[in-house]
Amino acid sequence: MQDKTNTVIYVGKAKKLKNRVSQYFQDSSAHTPKTRQMVSHIDHFDVIVARSEFEALVLECSLIKRHMPKYNILLKDDKGYPYLRVDLREEYPVMELVGKVADDGARYYGPYGGRYITQHVIDTLRLTLKLPGCSKKFPRDLGKERPCLNFHMNNCDGWCQLSRDPAEYRMRMQQAIMMLEGHYEQLEKDLRTQMEAAAEALQFEKAAGLRDTLRAVQSLSQKQLVTAGSMANTDVIGYYQSEAKACFAVLHYVDGNLLDKDYEILSPQDDEAEAVSTLVKQYYLARGAAPKQIYLPCEMEDAELFEQLLFENLQKKVHIRVPQRGENVQLVQLAKKNAREEAERVTTKAERTAGTLVLLQQMLSLPQAPKRLESYDISNIAGTDIVASMVVFVEGKPSKKDYRHFKIEGLSDQDDYSSMRQVLHRRFAHYLAGDAGFDLMPDCLLIDGGAEHAKVVLDELTQMGISVPIYGMVKDNRHRTRALITAQGEEIAISGVPALFAFIGTIQEETHRFAIEYHRLLRSKRMKSSTLDKIPGIGPKRRELLLKQFKSIAAIREANMAQLESVLPRREAQSVFDFYHQKEDAACASLQDQQGECS
Repeated sequence: MQDKTNTVIYVGKAKKLKNRVSQYFQDSSAHTPKTRQMVSHIDHFDVIVARSEFEALVLECSLIKRHMPKYNILLKDDKGYPYLRVDLREEYPVMELVGKVADDGARYYGPYGGRYITQHVIDTLRLTLKLPGCSKKFPRDLGKERPCLNFHMNNCDGWCQLSRDPAEYRMRMQQAIMMLEGHYEQLEKDLRTQMEAAAEALQFEKAAGLRDTLRAVQSLSQKQLVTAGSMANTDVIGYYQSEAKACFAVLHYVDGNLLDKDYEILSPQDDEAEAVSTLVKQYYLARGAAPKQIYLPCEMEDAELFEQLLFENLQKKVHIRVPQRGENVQLVQLAKKNAREEAERVTTKAERTAGTLVLLQQMLSLPQAPKRLESYDISNIAGTDIVASMVVFVEGKPSKKDYRHFKIEGLSDQDDYSSMRQVLHRRFAHYLAGDAGFDLMPDCLLIDGGAEHAKVVLDELTQMGISVPIYGMVKDNRHRTRALITAQGEEIAISGVPALFAFIGTIQEETHRFAIEYHRLLRSKRMKSSTLDKIPGIGPKRRELLLKQFKSIAAIREANMAQLESVLPRREAQSVFDFYHQKEDAACASLQDQQGECS
């Protein structure tokens, strides 16, 4: 795929090219923003027909490496994958860092994760075995100068002195190679044998030096210095992607022991299987090294072809498998866990929120990620104190200064549809009037309820000339939002998308909380008021005195004049007595009219 400037922006292969290419131009809402942007820049295609699937695979890898297309999944190759080189044919072999393997008869170890790690390996071996780390060249500089500071700091055994035996130097270098190849146990055994022989020969100084080397090797063996890139016999691939980041991780095992981990942080991809397949190819072809077996988390369509390509490049048979049972499945799960940990470690809260909003945009086919979301809920008990809440989320965060309460007017019975219609009408009437606090248009409305709730709101807003995406929040049997639904009844399941499920659930819970708190406030105020407020002369203080003395309205109603006068002046006491007894007299008269008597 090329843009208007003839720059290659994507390379891919397929058995049926028409089917593969057409996928990019169908249902764009299912694509990531990266893919949609790529499609928008495609100007024309170049097609190369290969003789076989294997030839197509080789060509794809070659073209990606040559053009580094912007929209292909690319491992960061800028750090390089250096090797450690040792040429034992030299009289004084040295360990040196090189960028690639050459066919020169020397031994190469690696590749390592980067130049820093490779140099660290060299320095660690040098200090452990007290090999030279200066710029002197042997045998050219033997005996020309006094030993340098490394010798006096006991970091080097002074190999620049003529008294040192070249054979012992070569033996130390052989010990370094044994550690590079992971033969720690054999090296420890050899050092112990030499130490004991020196002690028996009364060469105590030599025995002490061998003892110190043995301890250093034992300590180093616990840190697993061996490079996984060259010595691993099993690699396990893990892949994880969230709404914000993706991670490709490789765990290296030698003889069943986990030695090292490589990982790469990427942007989320459309297809996990395609991402893993692409990254695996780049990873092993760039390093020029591979283990005996590679375990993948998902099927790789051209695994057999890639095995063939590795064999031709490395002259080594590599088996690529997707474990189905047993311990190897657990290894893949561990690799996935490592990938997840790395992805989440580098993902900020803001990136995670932004990714969730992009995910919501994709699933709802919105024109852009929703910056302002408004959610509505109704709260009442048996049709009393009917209220509604308006909760606002801006950039994925609750904007409490924009929250609003509504007290439903003109309804005495429970009618959620009419209540919701009234609330949305009032909210957007304020918007049309330009009233402060209602003057911003939401990017999406979330209504607590199903398709009918969404339809009622849609009808009302249509009549008002307002156009905004509307979705009902459908709950499961645990009162959690499992799906969003349109006014036409089309459900968009979110329970299988953890980030979105948690985000919409948070909005739903916040909307419900805000509504029910207002409902409880109104109900509490109503219940706190009493018939005492209707009696002339009884204000808050005298009401408090009465309730403190008699404890309840029923006790006040039953009190006689003497009891009331003990708390209130005579005139106010008479008002209270008359108020309740006049009501009783009225009730009695009504009953007498019906039954002819009053008990």
